Amino acid sequence: MRIVHCFRSPVGGIFRHVRDLTDAQIAAGHQVGIVCDSTTGGEYEERLFEDIRPKLALGIQRTPMQRHIGPGDIASAWRTYRIIKELQPDVIHGHGAKGGTYARLFGSLLRVSRSRVARLYSPHGGSLHYDESTLTGKLFFALERTMARFTDCLLFVSGYERQAYRRKVGEPPIPNALVYNGLNEDEFQPVSVRPDAADMLYIGMMRDLKGPDIFIDALVQAEALAARRISAVMVGDGEDLPRYRQQVARLGLGDRVVFHAPMPARQAFTLARLVVVPSRAEAMPYIVLETLAAGTPMIATAVGGIPEIFGVDSPALVKPDPAELAHKMTFALSDPAAYRALMPGIAMLKARFGADVMASTIEQAYFTALAK
Repeated sequence: MRIVHCFRSPVGGIFRHVRDLTDAQIAAGHQVGIVCDSTTGGEYEERLFEDIRPKLALGIQRTPMQRHIGPGDIASAWRTYRIIKELQPDVIHGHGAKGGTYARLFGSLLRVSRSRVARLYSPHGGSLHYDESTLTGKLFFALERTMARFTDCLLFVSGYERQAYRRKVGEPPIPNALVYNGLNEDEFQPVSVRPDAADMLYIGMMRDLKGPDIFIDALVQAEALAARRISAVMVGDGEDLPRYRQQVARLGLGDRVVFHAPMPARQAFTLARLVVVPSRAEAMPYIVLETLAAGTPMIATAVGGIPEIFGVDSPALVKPDPAELAHKMTFALSDPAAYRALMPGIAMLKARFGADVMASTIEQAYFTALAK
């Protein structure tokens, strides 16, 4: 098959998901290409593109795609359509709200010109994070109901995401499947921390949805509860990074909170003894899977599909609230060995979250959509 993955932002979990899929699809003999935004990502993402570029028979096509709906979408959509049409795909797989919209619309336009194209959509949270009671949410969910008519299959990365779709958009009138994100075999190996490792690590996008501000506020409160200084490392990039630097300085944490540019997760795990994922919303975050597979203890918020990884009653889960997070930090630091024992087992993680299972299930969805 000729497979094109279309998504907006080449950062974070979506980009990781697409890279894993392309590797598996290329190994299975398919020709694969990527179409995404050219205005997001930094040096780290450029290195990742360079790593995969030689393997992609259909190449990497980047063009400006704005995050929010606006007048610029018309020009952006036209450019993207021309790129996808030239690639002549058998399958267009859209990821995230913008990528999903483009993939389904342009796949439908190609069908008008008698091309045989399967149109698949993975929300990865995306517009499903919006509140259905708001005007913006109502608009997005109305668009999703309309777009279902131009979709051959929906692929959800968590049970939470599937339930959110049903609640906010409606019961899918098309085939749909739950396909968990998966890790490669070599990621299920323990990572050792450096002798000078910090107490806490935040790794992820620097935007409020991911909760860096919650993490910073919780550090101050945890220091008061533990009656000691707590060191932390924050790894990542994003539009809100300057604000978090200012927050750290304002709260007097500048001498014990160190910021780093994006780096591979397993490299970041060596920098601290405990990982914290303070997100306000998630679908099925790779960073949680990567942390646990590396044998690193962590605290995470009970949002999105995260409880599906830990178990809904796991004592490692908290609300996205600085005070509750601070108490959990203090508990984890007080008895590291006991806290580590609360983490899910590696055998269970391998069985449920393997990249081979993810890739084969998605490939079957492609074949089924094409057969229709």
